[in-house]
Amino acid sequence: MQVRLKIGIDVFMTALLLCAMGYMLIGEETHEWIGCALFVLFAAHHILNRNWWKHLRCGKYAPVRIFQTGLNFLILLAMLGAMVSGVLLSRYVFDFDVTGLANFAHALHILSAYWGFALMSVHLGLHWGMLCGRLKKAIDKKKRPAWFVWLLRIAAFCIAAYGAVNIVRYDLFSYMFLQSHFVFFDAEQPVVLFLLDYAAIMGFWVWLTYYAQKLFNIFYQKGERKNEAHLCIGFLF
Repeated sequence: MQVRLKIGIDVFMTALLLCAMGYMLIGEETHEWIGCALFVLFAAHHILNRNWWKHLRCGKYAPVRIFQTGLNFLILLAMLGAMVSGVLLSRYVFDFDVTGLANFAHALHILSAYWGFALMSVHLGLHWGMLCGRLKKAIDKKKRPAWFVWLLRIAAFCIAAYGAVNIVRYDLFSYMFLQSHFVFFDAEQPVVLFLLDYAAIMGFWVWLTYYAQKLFNIFYQKGERKNEAHLCIGFLF
């Protein structure tokens, strides 16, 4: 039951995050309420995964665990930055006079939002293998022919390629590195198309992370085997 609740919260949080990225298209007031909902879901996510915090000092820190832990803390910083700056900039849900902090809050919000989006996509990519594993268990191997598996892989590659194009098209790196303090939105673009474009961008980060992790595991395991072989030779001689 708890696993389903975790998955449900993560799926809902991902959907809201996509919607929040198009704040000028969905309206500023709607954007603020979505931000509040994201804060509640983010808090619930950490409460449900509190065991992760309890075991931070336990066990060894292999390269993968170091990366995952660092990523989680960066996501936490990005979400806190987005929430604090969002409250300071709020004109509907909250009402603060932050005349002197407006420029700082605006810059922090852009940085936190776009880095948070990319980092959360990478986080999803790290767990994509687990989700695929659950899907494989749910579907009988005899009922999923090889051609269907390859079709899914080709579709995933196409989505990732389209996402990479959209990163350039929407000039996301200029926002992530504050080269631009103004986020451009095409007012005539339908919200649905915008969300699909950003879903593809998320798909690119997920795809890139998923396959980078697979490659790392292959080379890391080879390295471990070589070390074990050298140890065995050392013991023999």
